[in-house]
Amino acid sequence: MNGSRRNSGSSLVSSSSASSNLSHLEEDSWILWGRIVNEWEEVRKKKEKQLKDLVRKGIPHHFRAIVWQLLCSAQNMPIKDQYSELLKMTSPCEKLIRRDIARTYPEHEFFKEKDSLGQEVLFNVMKAYSLVDREVGYCQGSAFIVGLLLMQMPEEEAFCVFVKLMQDYRLRELFKPSMAELGLCMYQFECMIQEQLPELHMHFQAQSFHTSMYASSWFLTIFLTSFPLPVATRIFDIFMCEGLEIVFRVGLAILQMNQTELIQLDMEGMLQHFQKIIPHQLDSGPDKVIQTAYQVKYNAKKMKKLEKEYTTIKTKEMEEQVEIKRLRTENRLLKQRIDTLEKVSVTGGQVTRAQEAEENYLVKRELATVKQQSEEASAQLEQAKSTIRQLQQQQQQPQKGPPRFSEESVLQLERELVQARLKEAESQCALKEMQDKILDMEKRNTSLPDDTNVARLQEELIGVKLREAEALTGLKELRQQVRDLEEHWQRHLARTAGRWKDSPKKNTLSELQDELMSVRLREAEAQAELRETRQRMLEMDTQNQIQSNQLRRAEQESRCLQDRVQTLTTQNKDLNVQLQEIKRRQAEIECKSKEEVMAVRLREADNIAAMAELQQQISELEIQKEEGKVQGQLNHTDSSQYIRDLKDQIAELKHEIRCLKGQRGLASQPTFDGIHIVNHYVGDNESYQSSDEDGVKDSTLQNPQQRSGGRIRLRPNLVDTDSDEEDEEEDGEALRLSVPQSSSHKSTTV
Repeated sequence: MNGSRRNSGSSLVSSSSASSNLSHLEEDSWILWGRIVNEWEEVRKKKEKQLKDLVRKGIPHHFRAIVWQLLCSAQNMPIKDQYSELLKMTSPCEKLIRRDIARTYPEHEFFKEKDSLGQEVLFNVMKAYSLVDREVGYCQGSAFIVGLLLMQMPEEEAFCVFVKLMQDYRLRELFKPSMAELGLCMYQFECMIQEQLPELHMHFQAQSFHTSMYASSWFLTIFLTSFPLPVATRIFDIFMCEGLEIVFRVGLAILQMNQTELIQLDMEGMLQHFQKIIPHQLDSGPDKVIQTAYQVKYNAKKMKKLEKEYTTIKTKEMEEQVEIKRLRTENRLLKQRIDTLEKVSVTGGQVTRAQEAEENYLVKRELATVKQQSEEASAQLEQAKSTIRQLQQQQQQPQKGPPRFSEESVLQLERELVQARLKEAESQCALKEMQDKILDMEKRNTSLPDDTNVARLQEELIGVKLREAEALTGLKELRQQVRDLEEHWQRHLARTAGRWKDSPKKNTLSELQDELMSVRLREAEAQAELRETRQRMLEMDTQNQIQSNQLRRAEQESRCLQDRVQTLTTQNKDLNVQLQEIKRRQAEIECKSKEEVMAVRLREADNIAAMAELQQQISELEIQKEEGKVQGQLNHTDSSQYIRDLKDQIAELKHEIRCLKGQRGLASQPTFDGIHIVNHYVGDNESYQSSDEDGVKDSTLQNPQQRSGGRIRLRPNLVDTDSDEEDEEEDGEALRLSVPQSSSHKSTTV
């Protein structure tokens, strides 16, 4: 099917009888165009002006295919070899292309039948291009241009020409999804109308008849959907040679030729005129409209200037849209803030105060707990102090019985005292922390929004509501003006319904009324812009005030935080100083306790030494007595005197022992009261041992009769007798001297 299309040399635009009766002039034209095609490069370089004149007069139908390819340099394109591969691929735009194929040239023989050859090749070309240029893809207006190309040449060549048109003739920018280039063309065309046809431009403005309503299809399809096909083909010849300039010229020529009729029509009438009247005006041929088009002033430099102006306007519009979007967002946020303030302003203060009251209650309860703990610690400390005083008093009193406290118990009491003092210090620290916390809570209470801050927020809320009410009032006024203008417009339409049937003199009043309506419309637009500007100013003022308030509150919070940081730093320093002081005191207490223990031990050693000396003296005296008895140096009289001397010495020794015990009772530690000393004398060696066991003394006193044979008892009421058999025991203190029968062992107990 494609091969038959490529091999076809016939034209689909001309009729079957066009080649049978060629005139002599047409034969000359054929010869001329044949020579131009054969010598194309030379003619294009040296005779460009003559070539343009020939193209404006029309390219012969049988030469159009080759001349169009030569004009756009579409011959021997590399992409032509890729066409068959592109047809094998799948395009995401296939459904859209299939849907619009039947709408392209629906009355033309080549395209009107469903699934015909024309529709198939048109689908192939559109699909191939949608795969080549995925950004553009497929646009409905482009199918008319491709259809015209397929009427003149095979599909591969039509595809290459269409690619060239899209790349080099600004069509790609026109068919992009944003259609930015179409907006530029509309702006340039409207400026040309305003400059060359000012009355028609004013009429369009009065009727709100925008350029895009009638001219957009002219630029997108190069008049293929607006004019008869032969006329559009002639214009397309010039377009292939000169570009979009011919579209501006022909469009302005059409308006110039129909200016008188268009000025007398309203919007609907003008639309009908463009759709039905103008195409029939060109049935006679395109020569008149082309001749008029080249009488239109077209300045390429001015078009460039208009392009820059349009770019600037679009940039500003984009910035304004961004700003409007931002303002709308801010307005929505402000409304939400107003609603929140309305809800919170009533209950916010009460909730805040309730929370603060609850926190104060918790702090007070915690403070009471800490105070109670402090009182308990103080009571324990007082109890410990009283216990220490009692112990000291007991130590100062002379002790008659065995000792009541040991060294371990005293150390335990000291540890309890240290722990009680540490607990007291901890309680003091906790109390101070709670006091600082109360001060901090009071500061926070002062920094919270009080009645004045709430009043200020309410004033801000009232101001915002007033500005919103003012804006709503302005909006209502604008709406009322719009309704008034609509009523005037309806009355105007009713009055001017049949004015075109009246004479020009009767229509003067209607024209004045039209001008008055135009002035009123412009005035309404100006007032709307003024209202919008004022609304923006009010919104900006509101935003400025809110930001100022937020900045002031942030500064207050920053100052409060700085003060709090300074307070915490000071508290930290104080706590560090207290910690150092506590450590120093603890070290001093430990040193003192060690010194006291050492002093007690030294006194204990001194007492032991003194007791040992006394025991040694007693033992010597006993030895002397035994020696005297053995040697018979003692008679009855001398023994009495000797006993009296011994009693005196014993009394002196007892007195010294009492003095030593009194000194020992004055010591701060009662640990070493009641020392039991046992001296053993074995042979010539003397050994003195001390023991704290209380059972040794008792064991010595259990059986006094067992050692009666060699024991001597000395009492304060000792009589002049040598009897060794008295077993009486006194309740008071007694000095007992026992001499065993064996001379090798002596034991003395005090």
